[in-house]
Parts: sequence; C-alpha cells; structure tokens
Amino acid sequence: MKRLLQLLAFLVLFADLACADSADGPRFVPLAIHLDSPAAVAAWQFELRDRNGAMKVVGVENGGHPAYPRAPYYDREAVARGDAERIVLADYSLAEEGRLPIGRVRLATLHLMLEGEPDFELRLITATSWEGEVIDASISFAEPDDKSQERFR
Repeated sequence: MKRLLQLLAFLVLFADLACADSADGPRFVPLAIHLDSPAAVAAWQFELRDRNGAMKVVGVENGGHPAYPRAPYYDREAVARGDAERIVLADYSLAEEGRLPIGRVRLATLHLMLEGEPDFELRLITATSWEGEVIDASISFAEPDDKSQERFR
C-alpha cells in the first residue's frame, strides 16, 4: 500500500509538471483536510464537493496520525472510474482515549484533478468521542504548504 501511495504521489507530481505550461489543461493539487477538536476524536465523517464541477478526486491518503493508520473509507470504485466529483470520507479508531488526536489533526489528503476554478464546499458530518458522543469540532482545508487556505475561496 505504501508503494502504491508513493507511485500515486509520483504520478500526481509528474502530471502537475506536465500540465504546468498549459493554462487551459487540468492541474493536479493535493488538498489537506484538517479537523480542530477540543476532545479526543474516535470517529469522523466529512463531505467535500465542488459547486463548479471543476474537481475530480484521483486519490486519497490518510492524515498521518497513528490512531488512523490506513486510508479513510470512501467509494474507491467511483474514484477509480474518474467520476468522483463529490466525496464522503470517514474513519474510526478503536485506540484507547489517550492515544486519540486532540486539537488540530490532518484527517486526509485528497489528490484532485482540477479543470477550471473550483468552488469547494466542505462539510463536517460528524466527529465523535471515544464514548460515542458528538464533538463540537470544526473542519477546514488547505494545500499542504498553504496556511492561508485562500487559494480556493
């Protein structure tokens, strides 16, 4: 799985470089999804859509926290077919409460192909504690090196 993610990252980078000279062609962008939570998060679910129809999801990877070691759950067949213009992701952890993330945590990185300017809508469906209680958390997105999150707004 790790080698597959490395290959995907290489292909995304190569495609991004190949399309750099073409302003009209598609471009490939990684988009990091972050959750800010005042309590330990045992499970979460969110939806990302593009109101302009410029986005296609081409890959998904985990956020890197040890409580969520695998890629989150999503419709892999839709991504493989290339018709994931909207995506719902979810994951859970059975780790002890002390090993769950608190504060700001990257949930996932989505690899997107953009044709045109997207108008993203990111919605947190739920975040729950170890006891199964709903947490009042917030969700945001950014390119991994972009702290401002202004590129797509």
